[in-house]
Amino acid sequence: MVATPLSKLPSFDPKRIPVVGVDEHLPSVPADRLTPERLRQRFLQPPIWQPEVRQEPKFEDRVPAQAAVLVPLIARAAGLSVLLTERTAHLSTHSGQVAFPGGKVDPGDADVVAAALRETDEEVGLASEFIEVIGQLPVYTTGTQFVVTPVVALVREGFVLNPNADEVAHAFEVPLSFLMNPAHHRRHRFEWEGSSREWFSMPYAETLVDVAAGESQPSANLIVERFIWGATAGMLRNFYRFLSA
Repeated sequence: MVATPLSKLPSFDPKRIPVVGVDEHLPSVPADRLTPERLRQRFLQPPIWQPEVRQEPKFEDRVPAQAAVLVPLIARAAGLSVLLTERTAHLSTHSGQVAFPGGKVDPGDADVVAAALRETDEEVGLASEFIEVIGQLPVYTTGTQFVVTPVVALVREGFVLNPNADEVAHAFEVPLSFLMNPAHHRRHRFEWEGSSREWFSMPYAETLVDVAAGESQPSANLIVERFIWGATAGMLRNFYRFLSA
């Protein structure tokens, strides 16, 4: 998507920005490609492909900073799922947004992989002993000038998350098959002062079981929308292009 750079982006609710298209005409990634072995092979022998989203329009004047995120693919009985977080509301950048665990590359990090693993442990308590890194996706530059390397990894079961309450409001999983189906990829366009910004969103309805205090059985099922958009959705869209090529 092409958008005109913005000098400053006003505060807005992305959920209220009009949807200008849904990519249901594109094929979903076949289920047999969404297995640990097929994903390992895809990164070992990558296809000829082009990422769709590499850089957001700059809307914050700051020195670019190197960052890394982990794209954790958890091996569940029903298939692979993607671990995501909802950032706390008080953070200085991307507050309240759905994100991959990750952050800035520190001077002490050996490389972007080390940074992604360290940040994941610090944010959600997922130890590296459960993680098998299988590859990287192309660098993605956010509008806030973070130059992000997505590090893709398989995660085996048995871990217990311990989210850092200062950074993570919620940690949740979304089936990889859902995210790799373009029928769930929505396009938004935001017009402002003669310029525009475009992005993807992939809203996911998560079902939560509500157990009342003092009861052992669920009293209700709660449906919570996890609004995946912006940089996270852009990186997932690139992942789709990589797997569908």
